[in-house]
Amino acid sequence: MIIDTIKNASKYFSVHPLFAKAFEYIQQTDLNNIEMGKYEIDGDNLKAIFSSKKGMSAAESVAKFECHDKHIDIQLCIKGAEQIGWKPGEKCVLPNGGYNPDKDVQLYHEQPDMYFQLTDGQFAIFFPGDVHAPMIGDAEIKKLVIKVKI
Repeated sequence: MIIDTIKNASKYFSVHPLFAKAFEYIQQTDLNNIEMGKYEIDGDNLKAIFSSKKGMSAAESVAKFECHDKHIDIQLCIKGAEQIGWKPGEKCVLPNGGYNPDKDVQLYHEQPDMYFQLTDGQFAIFFPGDVHAPMIGDAEIKKLVIKVKI
């Protein structure tokens, strides 16, 4: 997992061949005025999902404690304060159902080892094995999730 601000995004271009393109998309997009929804950036390789909704309780988010096998999530807080729970996948031993290949998601009956908060212009990168519980908060959270195919 990586946590940083959008101003430092170029530090991570070498981590994955599609990161430069993903962060260029962020820089070139009017994040404050884009219509909420899903957008293709580079076919199946890069997809953007914009959302704006009220945050949920930690219990609601942890009920869908998730991990991905075939995608990296770049989660950018555009506006608001979003708390996210995290735990390394190797410590998760109680699956919540089986892996769903169509949605590339495995859920767990676990509790996060830690919580952190993202605010305007901060992002987290979740790699396969990073189990996460996003969208925790009391107010409206506007965010972008970029799905990066491995």
